[in-house]
Amino acid sequence: MSPSYFTDKVIIITGASSGIGLASAKLFGSYGAKVVMAARSIDKLIALAPEVCPNPENVLCVKADVSNEEDCKNLIAETVAKFGKIDILVNNAGLSMRAMFKDLDLSVIKSLMDVNFWGTVFCTKHALPYLLQTKGSVVGVISIAGYSALPARTGYSSSKYAIRGFLDTVRIEHIHDGLHVLVFAPGYTSSNVRNAALTADGSAQGETPLDEGKLMSAEAVAYEMAKAIYKRKTHKILTPLGKLTVLAHNLFPDLTDKLTYKYIAREANSPFK
Repeated sequence: MSPSYFTDKVIIITGASSGIGLASAKLFGSYGAKVVMAARSIDKLIALAPEVCPNPENVLCVKADVSNEEDCKNLIAETVAKFGKIDILVNNAGLSMRAMFKDLDLSVIKSLMDVNFWGTVFCTKHALPYLLQTKGSVVGVISIAGYSALPARTGYSSSKYAIRGFLDTVRIEHIHDGLHVLVFAPGYTSSNVRNAALTADGSAQGETPLDEGKLMSAEAVAYEMAKAIYKRKTHKILTPLGKLTVLAHNLFPDLTDKLTYKYIAREANSPFK
């Protein structure tokens, strides 16, 4: 990969205040890109911006709740007003959850679909005319759960499957237009996503059931994303466990269901227990 590929490219990243989003913003900033950071907390974005781009002219912070179409529309408008184009859209903003469906308030699934799926749809819809002009890239950050379902994550898996179907369709529609569409599926990544995950009643979980120190770092994930964009990959699955899970799901779905249940049941405070 040549970092110079990203020099002066205008890159929008949603969910840029932490985790994979922030790591990606920093990486692209170090490569000389013009970075647009979007998240619900504008104060946090402004505080982080100097770490992304030392030159304040090369970073734009936009307050955006991606579940709100007007916020997504405004994000695109502000980007074009400042930089005049869009080269890459990284749909990274997302919510997770952990609860059995039988115990779940349905508002939790709606919240996840609004942020994860509809946020991707809204941002992609309004950025698409500009991405077609630059023959740019649309990235959807999904999960291994978007290929092989995770129990106690009905809303999460559903939204990630939906993103994959949506982006695969957009890719085919524009197969002759030069648009690059990447479905990017990290495995377990060290981030705040599990702390903020919603429980059965919609409240935040507040703590992670995993040993975050043993997971792939957000920085490593960001680098793999950059490589996949540079190579204009259509799909990228990370981690040996993630690749094995997807392969097993395709070849031995019944066995994978049983193994997945056992694996998730070992989590601290598992909803299965």
